[in-house]
Amino acid sequence: MAIIGVDDAAQIRELFSQRLTRDVTLVHYTQRESRIVVPGVVPCATCRDNLQLLEELVALGDRLYLEVHDFKAEADVAAKAGIDKIPATVVRGADGGERARFFGVPAGYEFTTLLEDILEVGGDGSQLSEKNAAALAGLQGDVHIQVFVTPTCPYCPAAVRAGHALAFVSERVIADMVMATEFPQVAQRYGVMAVPKVVINETRSFEGAVPEDLFVAQVVAAASGAQASPSVGGAGSTR
Repeated sequence: MAIIGVDDAAQIRELFSQRLTRDVTLVHYTQRESRIVVPGVVPCATCRDNLQLLEELVALGDRLYLEVHDFKAEADVAAKAGIDKIPATVVRGADGGERARFFGVPAGYEFTTLLEDILEVGGDGSQLSEKNAAALAGLQGDVHIQVFVTPTCPYCPAAVRAGHALAFVSERVIADMVMATEFPQVAQRYGVMAVPKVVINETRSFEGAVPEDLFVAQVVAAASGAQASPSVGGAGSTR
């Protein structure tokens, strides 16, 4: 059974045909299915659905491609890319960088995030303000952004898109969507009680979707090693 409905598929196909002017590659890390049960190896519960979703999606765009890697069999490839959990999907940027990442199935509201990422890389280009683009150009250090989300959170896509937009522009930024429901141990480690929760460089965090200027300011501060402000926050949902 198809995951993307007929009507949705038709709309996405038209969207891609009108707005994709450059090739876009989705790099996916998964677990190949096996009928053999290996003791001590926990199967990836959502890998099959994630791969099917991406296969259906790339079939809707002539300029959209899918590159699939086996997380276990190609462990060296995954390690080099910094992929430490699956399923994982990376949107390869226009510069060839692989810095905008989805850990977990980009389902629910986050499916729109994936579509918007594809359109940014494949045709629309960055929508960042000149001021914020300049701020990113002057980053003093590398930045790792983790945005914890759930499929039913209407505020989460804005936070993920903000992080990914920065990653597409700056080679110093890596931005992850982390589906809290698929990686509960990771969410617990970072004390995720409400979403979206944004964690930057393990040194600062805030909850809720915030304006672009404030998001960029937090990233710049994290890159410079400045102390975190406890007052940052925006719209969000409890888990």
